[in-house]
Amino acid sequence: MKSCVHIYCGDGKGKTTAAIGLAVRACGSGKRVLITRFLKTDHSGEVNALCGLDRITVTPCERSFGFFSRMSPEQKKEAGIYYSQLLETTLNKAVKEKYDLLILDEIMAVCNFGLVEETRVLEFLSLRPEGLEVVLTGREPSEKLVEMADYVSEIRKVKHPYDRGISARQGIEY
Repeated sequence: MKSCVHIYCGDGKGKTTAAIGLAVRACGSGKRVLITRFLKTDHSGEVNALCGLDRITVTPCERSFGFFSRMSPEQKKEAGIYYSQLLETTLNKAVKEKYDLLILDEIMAVCNFGLVEETRVLEFLSLRPEGLEVVLTGREPSEKLVEMADYVSEIRKVKHPYDRGISARQGIEY
């Protein structure tokens, strides 16, 4: 079976939600799923639920650096090292352990912020095992990522409670 690359992008809520929905669908069909999250903590409702499913592996988020805009130059350098290593570990695990679906949540952000080399992501996508489906999420994918993808779904914000001063709510936004 030919595998595909999916991109869920845009400024609207639901990119990760769509990726997680695909993970649950794949798991329910007997497929093994590896999820790695960038720029996020493990304090999000889906992490607890997904860790209870035996064919889904969620890579633990062992470091948090906060919002990129609030990082010092030293923190940005440290975050770049951490996320680059996390990406390499994830890609190696996906291949070595023969996962069926790999989700790189917020990979576009770490690429756009210069914390991970996009060329490494592109190289992996072009050389990935034949049966490995890959999902990339985040805002503003590059033209090269869009060209490499088979599916590109843009989630556009029309209206969001945050615009009215309503903070993120547990179980809904995280």
